[in-house]
Amino acid sequence: MQYSSRFRHQQLGQDGHGDDDSKANLVRFKSGLPSAIVKDKRGWLLDPVSLALQFGVREFTKIWMPYSVPFTPSKCDLWSNCGAVSCSQVHIGEIRRGDIRGNHRHYSCNETFVIWGAKTKFRLENNQMDGRGYAEVTIGEDEVVVAASPSGTAHALVNVDALRNTYFVGCQDGMVKSNSSNTDFNVWKNL
Repeated sequence: MQYSSRFRHQQLGQDGHGDDDSKANLVRFKSGLPSAIVKDKRGWLLDPVSLALQFGVREFTKIWMPYSVPFTPSKCDLWSNCGAVSCSQVHIGEIRRGDIRGNHRHYSCNETFVIWGAKTKFRLENNQMDGRGYAEVTIGEDEVVVAASPSGTAHALVNVDALRNTYFVGCQDGMVKSNSSNTDFNVWKNL
């Protein structure tokens, strides 16, 4: 199992993704054992609240359990972005082989994802990446990922698998209208 996030840098596994995952603001889990993801003959199951608490993905914790985690302004002062405070809009999606979802930037909400099912590229705008301006990681078909995209940060999911579809759950802390000027579309031309 591998963990990394923008706020707490700690490597729990030996798969070599640590720094890249940290820059892409995500937590990576193998769906096999041992893992924080429960897996049996029916498939896998995760508790997003437990994972967020255990691994410290701040945006994720605030989105999925806004009233369960005590809000302390002093803690928020430690980070540039405290994340969402509620889950106003939830969407579940599929990305077929070779297709893209996202490739946009929301100015009016934070967004958190659970991604699984296929080899998938996750790109997150990160101005600390010299020359590129984004971090990019590849999620394996046997992994489940929790990723956060703070308000004003572009993100994209690209299915690069030869056989399987990618699935995701997205949670936003604000309502987004597709024709709104609060979202920039087609941020990257090189996906």
